[in-house]
Amino acid sequence: MRYPQGGGMSDAERQRRHAIRLRAADLFKHRTPTAEIARRLRVSPRAVQRWHRSWKQGGTGALASTGPPARPRLDTDDQQRLEAELAKGPTSHGWDDQRCTLARIRQVICTHFDVGYTLPGVWYLLRRMGWSFQQPAHRSTERDDAAIQVWKKDVWPAVNRPRRPATPGSSSRTKPGTS
Repeated sequence: MRYPQGGGMSDAERQRRHAIRLRAADLFKHRTPTAEIARRLRVSPRAVQRWHRSWKQGGTGALASTGPPARPRLDTDDQQRLEAELAKGPTSHGWDDQRCTLARIRQVICTHFDVGYTLPGVWYLLRRMGWSFQQPAHRSTERDDAAIQVWKKDVWPAVNRPRRPATPGSSSRTKPGTS
């Protein structure tokens, strides 16, 4: 289950879920069928089966929440430190230009926090931190619309040739057994 802005369950939601598992434990004691428990508690039968297995092995205490499946790699303090590092700009981290790419941010995270992230993981982290994809507000002053139109009309068709021959049978391949 995914939660908005990367957040997990609130304390109240965790308590509600725990209460559901405790009700399931009471029903396990009365030998209520799995499908009936799932229907009453409005959960999946698979969840009831998992809870029942845990309950048989460890009792009611085994039904307590173990927390989120994976904790965030950077905690709130680390995220604030990352924002401070990113605010310094790419040139302060050794790059020649002002492009702030996911690969560069990943390298900053690895260098300063000794934590590895994938590129999608960096993007998810930045979104949780409130960052968004940025585009320039204005077009470049050096932009030449006439040159762009010439390129689209003359150069692009020559570069973008079809991969297959236009006529059937004009392939350089021969049929098996005809060589």
